[in-house]
Amino acid sequence: MAGEAGPFDTVAENRRQVLYWRLLSRIFAVDEQLALESASLAIVDDLDLPAALLDPAVSVDTVVQRFPALAADLLGLLGQGSETANSETVDDEVANDGTGGEDDAVETDVALAGSGPPPAGGATADGGAPAAEAVGGAAEPSGGAGGAGAAAETGTGVGMDEVRRAVLVSKLLLNVFATGSGSVSATQLSGWQSDAEWLRRALGPGAGAGTGTGDGFELNGTLADVEADLVRRMHLREVLANNALASRLIPSMSLVEQLLRDKHNLSGVALANAKALIRRFVDEVAEVLRTQVEKASVGTIDRSVPPKRVFRNLDIDRTIWKNLPNWNAEDQRLYVDRLYYRQTARRTTPARLIVVVDQSGSMVDAMVNCTILASIFAGLPRVDVHLVAYDTRALDLTPWVHDPFEVLLHTRLGGGTDGTAAMTLARPKITDPRNTVLVWISDYYESHVEQLFASFEAIHRSGAKFIPVGSVNSSGQASVNPWFRQRFKDLGTPVISGHIRKLVVELKNFLA
Repeated sequence: MAGEAGPFDTVAENRRQVLYWRLLSRIFAVDEQLALESASLAIVDDLDLPAALLDPAVSVDTVVQRFPALAADLLGLLGQGSETANSETVDDEVANDGTGGEDDAVETDVALAGSGPPPAGGATADGGAPAAEAVGGAAEPSGGAGGAGAAAETGTGVGMDEVRRAVLVSKLLLNVFATGSGSVSATQLSGWQSDAEWLRRALGPGAGAGTGTGDGFELNGTLADVEADLVRRMHLREVLANNALASRLIPSMSLVEQLLRDKHNLSGVALANAKALIRRFVDEVAEVLRTQVEKASVGTIDRSVPPKRVFRNLDIDRTIWKNLPNWNAEDQRLYVDRLYYRQTARRTTPARLIVVVDQSGSMVDAMVNCTILASIFAGLPRVDVHLVAYDTRALDLTPWVHDPFEVLLHTRLGGGTDGTAAMTLARPKITDPRNTVLVWISDYYESHVEQLFASFEAIHRSGAKFIPVGSVNSSGQASVNPWFRQRFKDLGTPVISGHIRKLVVELKNFLA
């Protein structure tokens, strides 16, 4: 490995520039730039790094398996202030096979399924815009983290450590964003999902867990777009018909959407494999959402119901405080003339939850998440859940509400939207408005705008809890009709959009 570089090492800076220009050329150019390729190979060889770091066909998992020491360099590589990784973290991340691959990738897809709107002109599989934007400019050929501009300001030059870092950053970005064109195999999709997970790890803890803002939120939206493009380029029917190939698929929101669109064209082994993938995804998402429901606030106690006078409800602190005037200094005793109890009353009247889902193609994320969420609430005591799906026609899916897998198999993605058809089914279910909550999930681009809003307004004024929902997913990319958005705001029932935790809290507070 080359010796340590002094301040403002021009050689190191030029090498770093070469690596990042090669990265950009591989992502956006059709043909390889031979001069950049040969120069990059020489740089990697001089740093005693494996040549596989320059080959996008070699997954990050494979590189880490062959060269385990690189795992510590990759974890937190792009995180703020993270130049090194804790060895214990490395052991946990690459336990068992040294990859941290498939299982972690599945978990991330479940929890995130894409996490935010892509930045304007965000990176896509066909090279639509700089991938550097998605990771906070890490791949800028000049002036990036540790670049020439930073060196001039801080007085610290670009050394060989920064060149080494540039090699690793290039590997991550190249594998994730240089997806090429043409058909994609199940193995390639699985490898890409694993590489995308390594990129998230490089960004550090919480990257993409997102609350709706920040680079991590934008990154996951971009990754969701890239993954969706890869799924579209797969010969999915042929892959599903082969048990060996189908077993390599990792369920994700993009894959499930494609399976739901194509399920009517599948049969035999292909249909069985498609159902198995959807079932796996539903179970994994359900586990995440069930945890969120359990952790959510349980609402306020009903103060109108007198507390039950039993010992377990006795409020010792309040009892002592209220009886302090009865303290007798002579015999050093507190005489209690009144006991105070905690109020613990809960709802006794069953609550009715009505979920209406727009099953047009643009709402697939929200449909999947909210269908699973409805099934979780259906399993709670004293909650009566009804489920209606619609496009131009409405379908009452209440008989299958406890099994979101069956619900998804009964849906049909695509087509127009006519909310009045769903309203015809949902309105009669509101028999006790004060104990009813109506959750309506749609982008609200409707055929009968005024008529549908008048129905929403009537339901709200009847005393029922009305929750309009736009994009309830982790990508937040679905749009909402601005006409409806403004009127819902004026009505005092603003549209919920963003992460599904918002809806969980709203429902838990009402139903508790």
